[in-house]
Amino acid sequence: MEALGTPHTAIIETMEEKSSHAKRQKGGMITMPFIFANEICEKLAVVGFGANMITYLTTQLHMPLTQAANTLTNFGGTASLTPLIGAFICDAYAGRFWTIAVASIIYQMGMISLTLSAILPQLRPPPCEGEQVCQRANTEQLTVLYASLLLTALGSGGIRPCVVAFGADQFDEKDPKQSSKTWKYFNWYYFCMGASILVAVTVIVYIQDNIGWGWGLGIPSAAMFISIIVFIFGYPLYRNLDPAGSPFTRLIQVCVSAFRKRNLGMVSDPKLLYQNEALDASISVGGKLLYTKHFKFLSKAAIVTEEDNLKSPNLWRLNTVHRVEELKSVIRMGPIWAAGILLITAYAQQGTFSLQQAKTMDRHLSKSFQIPAGSMSVFTVVSMLSTIAFYDRILVPITRKFTGLDRGITFLHRMGIGFVISILATFVAGFVEVKRKQAALAHGLADKPHTVIPISVFWLVPQYSLHGIAEAFMSIGHLEFFYDQAPESMRSTATALFWTAISAGNYISTLLVTLVHKLSAKADGSNWLPDNNLNKGKLEYFYWLITLMQAVNLIYYIFCAKMYTYKPLQIHNKETDPEDGLELESKA
Repeated sequence: MEALGTPHTAIIETMEEKSSHAKRQKGGMITMPFIFANEICEKLAVVGFGANMITYLTTQLHMPLTQAANTLTNFGGTASLTPLIGAFICDAYAGRFWTIAVASIIYQMGMISLTLSAILPQLRPPPCEGEQVCQRANTEQLTVLYASLLLTALGSGGIRPCVVAFGADQFDEKDPKQSSKTWKYFNWYYFCMGASILVAVTVIVYIQDNIGWGWGLGIPSAAMFISIIVFIFGYPLYRNLDPAGSPFTRLIQVCVSAFRKRNLGMVSDPKLLYQNEALDASISVGGKLLYTKHFKFLSKAAIVTEEDNLKSPNLWRLNTVHRVEELKSVIRMGPIWAAGILLITAYAQQGTFSLQQAKTMDRHLSKSFQIPAGSMSVFTVVSMLSTIAFYDRILVPITRKFTGLDRGITFLHRMGIGFVISILATFVAGFVEVKRKQAALAHGLADKPHTVIPISVFWLVPQYSLHGIAEAFMSIGHLEFFYDQAPESMRSTATALFWTAISAGNYISTLLVTLVHKLSAKADGSNWLPDNNLNKGKLEYFYWLITLMQAVNLIYYIFCAKMYTYKPLQIHNKETDPEDGLELESKA
């Protein structure tokens, strides 16, 4: 097992260079404007649609707060789960370009449907004023809402797992001049995404609150349309890798083969295990995975018996070492994947309860202008962008001198820093909520949930900013980890794992809110998370509960990170004898 601070990947270079699925003159930096323009417009649509959606659900469709919060986290969970479907279609059949293109069109349909529901009066309940009881959306109106959300979730399923990997594909990792640009790409990607989010949570949210939801959702719909056009326009320049077949089928084949040979004794020399470079050519363009000692029962899938046909093997009985190691790599990534879930649960509260806090506080910058509550996430984005710039331009060059790593620190260290900062964010959030309620009580506003409390909304800035800093460390590190450590033929699937962690985090948030709301309810009507009056609740206890859960999760993560072993890779490149040409290189 490799310690957290000493990651390395064995790279053995051979003289044969295998033909790539893509032409070498394609790809590179020239494709970045098209991919980033697509990502900027797409993210403007996604965030412009989602950043203020809690306000749309509570003020336009008149949902209770906990129902609206759970609707959003359920939608976020579903939209982050569908990438598994998109990744399967991408890796097995369609390839990344066509998966992104078709999924973007499906997302566009959902955006148009939602925009129409905001424009047409018959698709939403009548408005209400003051403290009167509002009429909730009926079944037909909710059906349109949920259908629109489902279309956007399906569209996200094709875009999210592919766009990051597609951008990284434009750099050939076998070319020394391009390989170092891959890890930088993830910082560039997140920076462009963050800049787009910044516009969404300021300009788009302001339009939604002050001009109307028709324009507020129509502009993101138009941005999505532009992103599709720009992306397709760059097609001739892209480095497109052909799909290499279903990765899930290969994983199942290894499991079945290992089970069928479970009674065989393990070979004494790993060199006796089955190898077939021709069979693995399409799934090992960038290099071949080497045998590792872990999960030896899976290695039995590569034991050759008299019944096996070596030239044309039955893959449900015999698999190559490379295919076995693909499954091992995925299994080793599992514990690190799970550690990222609770950070998303903590982060999800910004779009629900933190936003509701902001709506009760004084948001005026001047007598005539106040910050929209949905724009408070601008502090998250600014802190994230600032941290990325600091990390890339200052922290990496400094740490590189001490660690010798190209990226400064390992992605596992980067994630660990993010976990610590996220714990601090929810811890601080609890104290800010105590301060907000004290102000409400002092001014006699505890029983007036719709009246603005004379306390500045800028008290929320620390928690929003800390979440942004945590994301810059943890989320980018998580994404780097999945792309770097996944088998090359499964990188879309690995990126989908990143989104499934987000999915699980949102679903856990829904479960946590539901349980806390139910279990904290008392006979006098009090509740930690009340539907109608946050001033009477105990939101600070909820924040501190998440803080405690994250602290336990950090201990779990440190243990997993210390035990993690990086994948060993044999790259086909220079003239080196595989037997004695072992060269160690850090990949973290």
